[in-house]
Amino acid sequence: MSEMCCYFGISRAAYYAWRKRIDRPDPEAERKQQIMEAYAASKKCYGYRRIALWLREKRSVIINHKAVLRLMNHLDIRSIARKRKPYLKMSRLESYHRYENVLNRDFSATQPNQKWVTDVTYIATQQGWAYLSTIKDLFGGYIVAYALSLSNSVALVTQTLQRAKDKEKVTDGLILHSDQGFQYTSHAYFALTQQYNITPSMSRRGNCWDNAPMENFFGHLKEEALRHLPIPTFQELEEIIDEYIHFFNHERIQLKTRQTPAQVRCLST
Repeated sequence: MSEMCCYFGISRAAYYAWRKRIDRPDPEAERKQQIMEAYAASKKCYGYRRIALWLREKRSVIINHKAVLRLMNHLDIRSIARKRKPYLKMSRLESYHRYENVLNRDFSATQPNQKWVTDVTYIATQQGWAYLSTIKDLFGGYIVAYALSLSNSVALVTQTLQRAKDKEKVTDGLILHSDQGFQYTSHAYFALTQQYNITPSMSRRGNCWDNAPMENFFGHLKEEALRHLPIPTFQELEEIIDEYIHFFNHERIQLKTRQTPAQVRCLST
């Protein structure tokens, strides 16, 4: 033993201290197992904050979210649900219109085309990132219009709004809610809302819950239509999006209404 310690340049005391550490049972093994259970139950979607909440609600285990983060790092696991969005640098001229949070998380609507929400999400394709712009009616959750592009631009958002206006009868007072993305603070978007007599509404900075219905739709889309598939080509993605939105509007039953969004709309007329 002395010869081996001498060869590696360590003392015998250091060697035995190391042996004691590796032979000792992991005091955090149970916590790690609980975290792995929560991670698996969420289909690898939960980050450290949601795992801490899951453990509290489902297993009555109180553990600080920072401790969960540390143990997740030890386990080398992380949420697959959220990835850092590609960084886009915008000029000041493209971003200067700001609006009040008129919607203010009141996601109820008494008739079609009273309140719309909109956002852009990104999806990986074999040609690079694709960007899906969508407008959703809060009355029944119907997807009013959408547009897909390989370019995340103001034109993508204005094209979506133009498609919605062409399809729907828009009356004065319609609220259109978005986040503070550069497309929605652009002058082109502002001008179009003024032309259509639409009242723009905007989430607070960095608060995704202010636009929860739109985030919810994107979550369903990615989970139900994309997660089980290999990365598609852009053309394949177009077909997938078309098919899924038709399914979502006309076939997918909503638990809240027990009807499809199209049925809810039809019954209102």
